[in-house]
Amino acid sequence: MENTNIIVSMQEMEERFTTILLKEGFTEAKAKRCAGLFTMNSIDGVYTHGVNRFPRFVRYVREGFVQKDAAPTLQHAFGSLEQWNGNLGPGPLNAEHATQSAMRLAKQHGIGCVALSNTNHWMRAGAYAWQAAKQGFVFIAWTNTIANMPAWGALNAKLGNNPLVLALPFGEEAIVLDMAMSQYSLGSMELAAMKHEKLPVDAGFDKEGKLTNDPAAILETRRLLPTGYWKGSGLALLLDILAAVLSGGLSTADISKKNVEYGLSQVFVAIDLSKLPNHSSIAGVVENIIADYHSSVPADEAKKITYPGERVLQTRRRNLENGIPVQQKVWKIILGLCDGSTDLATIKYI
Repeated sequence: MENTNIIVSMQEMEERFTTILLKEGFTEAKAKRCAGLFTMNSIDGVYTHGVNRFPRFVRYVREGFVQKDAAPTLQHAFGSLEQWNGNLGPGPLNAEHATQSAMRLAKQHGIGCVALSNTNHWMRAGAYAWQAAKQGFVFIAWTNTIANMPAWGALNAKLGNNPLVLALPFGEEAIVLDMAMSQYSLGSMELAAMKHEKLPVDAGFDKEGKLTNDPAAILETRRLLPTGYWKGSGLALLLDILAAVLSGGLSTADISKKNVEYGLSQVFVAIDLSKLPNHSSIAGVVENIIADYHSSVPADEAKKITYPGERVLQTRRRNLENGIPVQQKVWKIILGLCDGSTDLATIKYI
């Protein structure tokens, strides 16, 4: 029964999150903004980095890995490039600040790059990509993580699955590719394991070294499968190197010495399309590309070929109209955080 979904309205979810964060000592402004970001991730169907991830965020606040009162500070500025220290503040708020700063620089220089050190998990990269793209910017961002993925051909984890997001405006919305360097994110596998479901395709190795789509077996070995095998492995390595070098922050190897994922390095790049001489024709070019893409012949007639972010729009509309589906087990934990009955130390896959 605990795996049965209940429906929670956007208003109730945001109010519950805000109440909990206020109890944890957040200012009203930070509590509401952070609650809004977690709620929006849930509305868009990214439950693994929305409602499901919220209890772990609260736990990290209590344990001091997330400094609720901290804010980013500028370390260095040179033209269109800025380095900021996140001071271990709330990852979503730090990332939103970095996104706004990158757009500010792009408005001035055409392109803006903000490298952020000493920050925390940003939850869902797509949240900031949607913000930037809907304001007319091309947006590229990535983060490193604690070591959670072996290099291709290796047994032990030395790479992070280092999520990467790319986005651009499309009509009134955006095209947004938000992906980890592993075939499935850890959050997706944790959710599937919690629901006792198998993954659609193989995503890692079991104890016998065999490829499997069993998320529980993969979480046990921590042998995630890189996207594109050696290609995803190589890209994860370069994203880590660039994040550490550009921000002056920690690498995956450094972060992994702490055994808890905090003190991450991230990069945010914004490009102001209005500065390009072909600005007036860009929308038509993108529309023609997507129209051609949509003309693909699907291998399964029951399935539509969608561009990155298109299914998010469908989920967003559905969840705004009908409410957000949340597992009873997860919502029980959220309610327990409101009344103080939840013991966060007992939570494994949240």
